[in-house]
Amino acid sequence: MTRIKRGYIARRRRTKTHLFASSSRGAHSKLTRTITQQKIRALVSADRDRDKQKRNFRRLWITRINAVIREKGVSYNYSKLIHDLYKRQLLLNRKILAQIAISNRNCLYMISNEIIKEVERIHRNSFNGVPRRMNSGKREGRVEITMSKYAKIVKMNEHIQ
Repeated sequence: MTRIKRGYIARRRRTKTHLFASSSRGAHSKLTRTITQQKIRALVSADRDRDKQKRNFRRLWITRINAVIREKGVSYNYSKLIHDLYKRQLLLNRKILAQIAISNRNCLYMISNEIIKEVERIHRNSFNGVPRRMNSGKREGRVEITMSKYAKIVKMNEHIQ
C-alpha cells in the first residue's frame, strides 16, 4: 500500500492547544493529552470562580457600606439603610453605594439622613392616632436622588472640607 501523509489539521489543532499551555511548566506544556486535561480543568475553574467572584464582590460592598454607616451612628446599620432604600424606591445598587462610601463618606451620610428624615416624616403622618394597615398597596412619597441632586450634595461637601 502506498503511504498516506496525514494532513496539517491535527497538527494545527495541537499547536493551538500548545499555545494555551505555553505558560505551564514540565509535561503540562509539552504533552498534548496533559495539556488538554489542564485546559478542561482551567475552563471549569474559570466558570466556577466567575460566580464566586460576584459573591465576593457583593460581600465586600456590603461590608464597606455597613462600616461607613455604623461609623456615624450606632442605631443605624446596613440592613436598615437597604430596607429604607427599597421602601423609598431609590435605585442605588450596592456597588454604587460602596463607591460613594469610599470616595465621599459625607455624601453617603447625607443620603442616609435624607432617607431617615423622609421615613420619619411618613411614619409620623401615617399614624395620626388611628393605626393604618402598612401594606395598603399604595406606595407613599418617593425620595429621588437624581444626578443633579447628587452633584449638589457633592459640591456642598467640597465646601465643607
